[in-house]
Amino acid sequence: MIKVVFMDIDDTIFDFCAFAKKAMKDGFEKYGLPPYSNEMFSVFYRINNSLWRSIEREELTFQELNRLRWNMIFRELDITFDGEVFEDYFCRELYKSVIFEPHALELIRYLDGKYILCAASNGPYDQQIDRLKAGGIDSYFLYAFISSAIGARKPDEAFFDYCFERLRKDGYEDLTPEETVIIGDSVTSDIAGGRNYGMSTCLYTRGQRCGPECDEADFIVADLADIMKIL
Repeated sequence: MIKVVFMDIDDTIFDFCAFAKKAMKDGFEKYGLPPYSNEMFSVFYRINNSLWRSIEREELTFQELNRLRWNMIFRELDITFDGEVFEDYFCRELYKSVIFEPHALELIRYLDGKYILCAASNGPYDQQIDRLKAGGIDSYFLYAFISSAIGARKPDEAFFDYCFERLRKDGYEDLTPEETVIIGDSVTSDIAGGRNYGMSTCLYTRGQRCGPECDEADFIVADLADIMKIL
């Protein structure tokens, strides 16, 4: 029986892609850059995802991400502008971003009281905590397990070791991975990490096409509302 639910934050609770599109559109206008287009977002999406995969593999730090991300994007878009200046703007806006994924709020309210809720994120600690508070949902989560505070990232075993040690220390001594589920949009961090640790896994595809690698998840949903039929 499931007792504890772990939820990823970006592109699971909050719609990071919607934020990024808005931040690009507003930021390009703010700094007098070429008008935003969907093709520009495609470049951002590809480069950003590649950099985050490097972070998951511990090949890159947050500091290096902040230095590289927008310089790489602007270089590919043939835009002459200081990427670190835009990165600073982008991160400031992200702190305030509370665009929810469809049905995320309804799901959190549904899970509240039925399960122990834990946020689980590879993002920067202060940023993620501020966003949970800004969204008015921090009180729903008994724990916020954030990689930068833990010193390990999903999918690393050390990340989940810390989470379970904390839960057991706080009174859930007999909790086993089989009594937990992790919900997230990333096959490489959420699903791989949870599966390898023995947890149940639920992949949120955000309505996008899912390849064979998605079959590694125990449950696959295109809409967060569908999780209310599972749990």
